[in-house]
Amino acid sequence: MSDPGNNAGSADRSLGQLVAAATAEMSALVHDEIALAKAEVRQDVKRGVTGSAALIIMGVLALFSVPVLSFAAAYGIHSLGLALGWSFLIVGVAFWVLAGLLFLFGRAKLKKLKPPEKSIASAKQTAAVLQGVKPHPRPAVTAGTSRPAVSGSTLAGTAMEKAPVQDKASSVARSST
Repeated sequence: MSDPGNNAGSADRSLGQLVAAATAEMSALVHDEIALAKAEVRQDVKRGVTGSAALIIMGVLALFSVPVLSFAAAYGIHSLGLALGWSFLIVGVAFWVLAGLLFLFGRAKLKKLKPPEKSIASAKQTAAVLQGVKPHPRPAVTAGTSRPAVSGSTLAGTAMEKAPVQDKASSVARSST
């Protein structure tokens, strides 16, 4: 970009040159702003990918830790003097109780769901407005013609008006016999 403090030659430039210079500087400014936006988006995407990867790895590690912690809990209960089978049964039942509580919590949250009332009302209002709209008038088609009646018809138009209307099925049936 040019230096705004350099006004030595600005008195000698014409209006067209000044407009061209201003346009060029605005174009450069827009290009710089776009480049800055691209750099910021690229940096945010990189952060998002890094954060997502960390969350995925955390989820995998947490999933793998469940059996290990289950065995640790069962052996911990066993070390208190209970038989090993009963220890594993207690841990399994604890998981079933936790799953049941989560099921009840989830079901309660799902029962609180409501339909999107504002969207439904808006759709009904739009449908009511559209039902009141009449289509554009179309030219009337007289019986026995395949085109609308035209006031100043030509010889070919007259022949078309007098030709009987045939549907596709009847013309195919005649050609096949």
